[in-house]
Amino acid sequence: MSTRTLIQGGLVITAADETHADVLIEDGRIAAVAAHASTVAQGWTADRVIDATDRYVIPGGVDAHTHMELPFGGTFASDTFETGTRAAAWGGTTTIVDFAVQSQGQALRAGLDAWYAKADGQCAIDYGFHMILSDVNEGSLKEMDRLVEEGITSFKLFMAYPGVFYSDDGQILRAMQRAESNGGLIMMHAENGIAIDVLVEQALARGESDPRYHGEVRKALLEAEATHRAIQLARVAGAPLYVVHVSAEEALAELATARDKGLPVFGETCPQYLFLSTDNLAEPDFEGAKYVCSTPLRPREHQAALWRGLRTNDLQVVSTDHCPFCFTGQKELGRGDFSKIPNGLPGVENRMDLLHQAVVDGHITRRRWIEIACATPARMFGLYPKKGTLAPGADADVVIYDPHAEQIVSAETHHMNVDYSAYEGKRLTGQVQTVLSRGELVIDQRKFTGRAGHGSYVPRATCQYLG
Repeated sequence: MSTRTLIQGGLVITAADETHADVLIEDGRIAAVAAHASTVAQGWTADRVIDATDRYVIPGGVDAHTHMELPFGGTFASDTFETGTRAAAWGGTTTIVDFAVQSQGQALRAGLDAWYAKADGQCAIDYGFHMILSDVNEGSLKEMDRLVEEGITSFKLFMAYPGVFYSDDGQILRAMQRAESNGGLIMMHAENGIAIDVLVEQALARGESDPRYHGEVRKALLEAEATHRAIQLARVAGAPLYVVHVSAEEALAELATARDKGLPVFGETCPQYLFLSTDNLAEPDFEGAKYVCSTPLRPREHQAALWRGLRTNDLQVVSTDHCPFCFTGQKELGRGDFSKIPNGLPGVENRMDLLHQAVVDGHITRRRWIEIACATPARMFGLYPKKGTLAPGADADVVIYDPHAEQIVSAETHHMNVDYSAYEGKRLTGQVQTVLSRGELVIDQRKFTGRAGHGSYVPRATCQYLG
């Protein structure tokens, strides 16, 4: 049965423009967008009318970097696909791209099938997958071609975590060469893990075991060095490169230099690097463990460079790298040895609101907010214009956003399955009111009305951001 929803009276914001317009939704898709006072909009009728007066009407967020149920450091990320996608919806995100993991000695297919099984029937919003390559060999290189055909069009490699995910320069080059031929996009965790392991060992030998030393050993220079090396390898392979979770001014400078040469090199940062710092890692009584992630939080002075990079488009995307571990029982595994603290922060619910606060604070414009959180991640990972915009034919992933609502971020009120908030007590202006996923109400006036299993797996095209 055909259903029509009409969203009236709001300010429609996309990456391209802002207009006072009404949005007509039919059968899960955007049917039309027309100026509020136009004769076209006046003639529309619908089964359900949503009043968006004094609200923004924006595309659902696309979080292109999440880790639900990720095994790490002897434990698992505390959000399941069910709890994590529900929390994402509360925060105005309607699509995630999570990471399927190839285990050492296993085929890519085995890892991908395991992630299909974890997510199937569990997600409240739509989802896709990247593939983590942790064992680059002739077999896995051949499998890359088949995965691209299947809609898994991006592959993550690690220059960090020797013995777990690490690939050496030769393996990285081979994977990049394969991506150049099959159209895949290589995503890089750029930190010199071999050198970092030396510094970790030396710090622990000196008795430096507190969480703050996690930030001190994972030096910004080693992020910059690895970023530089990844760029040069990509140039040799003739392949595009996407560097994940850029945290340091020096690493960003490497990206900017490459982009000034016209190279297809892209960068992502995350809210934690824009709003948190080494001050958090240094919190007493092991509280700093809550903020252990890699790349690590940096001294506060790096934030200005990252905001500037977002304004100049040297950084194109803000994703969360959502990978939550509870403080009690999980982060505590690293008491007495910072290297055993599971790496990751919760954030999938906070991203859209934090970036709206950045609009309020004057760091970015409203359209740039939508560009870095919705449109560009969709284009970068082959989901546009199905996702990331409000235009006829797009999926009706729509957020009604109250730019004047005030909220205080707290673990007591968030919906992520984790016992702390990285932004506890932070005051924000702006809040998600209503969320539609493919035309279905998932959040209705701050009430969850969605369900596990509504979310569909979305195969992706190759990167649409090139050229």
